Amino acid sequence: MGMFRKKPVVVEAMQLKYEDGGVTAIMDWAATHYTIIQFDPVRGLSIDTLEGVMRAEMGDWIIKGVAGELYPCKPDIFAATYEPADQEGK
Repeated sequence: MGMFRKKPVVVEAMQLKYEDGGVTAIMDWAATHYTIIQFDPVRGLSIDTLEGVMRAEMGDWIIKGVAGELYPCKPDIFAATYEPADQEGK
């Protein structure tokens, strides 16, 4: 067994929130990636991912993966894994 480091990759992401038209913006963004999503005010977003349908709740981030797929990410995991790309090298 070896040790591996995750390669640095810049991704597109949007946070699911009610403010600033967040739900509509994410649904429009997903449509440009041919991703099927459905919104339910109680359950959040259901996103058809490569691993099956996943649910995103308010506050979760929706990430475009390296193959163009969309998937949800909890805010604490997102914060631990990603930083703004303009901070690279700082």
